[in-house]
Amino acid sequence: MNIAPAHIEALQSFGYTEQEARFLYIVATHSGYFVARQFLAFTAAHWGKRTTTFWNKLETRRHVRTESFPMSGVVHHLFSRRLYRQIEKENLRNRRTHEIDFIKRRIAILDFVLLNQRYQYLETEPDKVRFFCGTLNIDKQYLPARLYIGTKTSRPTIRFFQDRFPMFLVSPSPLVTFTYVQEGGLGFTEFVSYLRTYLPLFRQLSEFRLVYVSRTNSCFPKATEIFNSFVKIPLESDIAGDLLRYFRVRKAWDEKQYAAVSDADLIFRNLARGRFNGERFEGLYRGWKTGQVSDDGIRRDVGTNDQERRVGFETFALEALALQNVDSEKSE
Repeated sequence: MNIAPAHIEALQSFGYTEQEARFLYIVATHSGYFVARQFLAFTAAHWGKRTTTFWNKLETRRHVRTESFPMSGVVHHLFSRRLYRQIEKENLRNRRTHEIDFIKRRIAILDFVLLNQRYQYLETEPDKVRFFCGTLNIDKQYLPARLYIGTKTSRPTIRFFQDRFPMFLVSPSPLVTFTYVQEGGLGFTEFVSYLRTYLPLFRQLSEFRLVYVSRTNSCFPKATEIFNSFVKIPLESDIAGDLLRYFRVRKAWDEKQYAAVSDADLIFRNLARGRFNGERFEGLYRGWKTGQVSDDGIRRDVGTNDQERRVGFETFALEALALQNVDSEKSE
């Protein structure tokens, strides 16, 4: 993790030690929220004069807002505009107040980053846009984006990478690693939506990997299956192969051969339906289904994928600490 010395010095000007400043920089950049156990683990400290002094600095300088959530514990929100301005991140939305479900995910993101400080992170939206559009020469239209409608007196704004999941490079290559952080229930609707949003960008990359992060490893097999169906298989295979797979799954479903269709097939079919939409593909399907068009005929008609891609997928299990913290130890 490359933190500019100037940013550490800027935070030290508030009276924080170098180690405290480094921790606050990571919190501000990647989360905005933290719990006591994360600070103690980062500094390898226990409650005592040193940690009490740090907490007093945060509170007297009004850099944090402390909230207590039923069933979740005490959370500290680093919200001071002045502090963010010191590290040139005044516009980060981490300063804003959020609901508990959002906070839980930010705490999980911070856990991941603290456990993986050796990587070079693309920290902010401008950093990510600059890397993909400048370094890799990818057009902005392929980046995951969200349109924010302004007031009557302001113009709509397009923001990129608004999920703000960690993204980093593995030096010395330009291999980019995306992450998806699962927090809360084991539903996969949000993960599928994430993959849909990022797929246009994934298609522009010759090599990348995605790390699926969760506090429980019970979701890893299903997450792997979804990623393979949505991303790895379509991108590493040629378009003709994808189209033929779609035709086979669709035909089996149309003919009510449900036992022959797996969950992964259904996910693939739903994605491919939008990708292979239009009269051209409908005509090919009708001809293929009736035997008038062969598999080789499909390959000749649509061509093959001439770009070789390497798509990686990994899982990363966080300790099941959730929002548990050690604030109760202050009184010991």
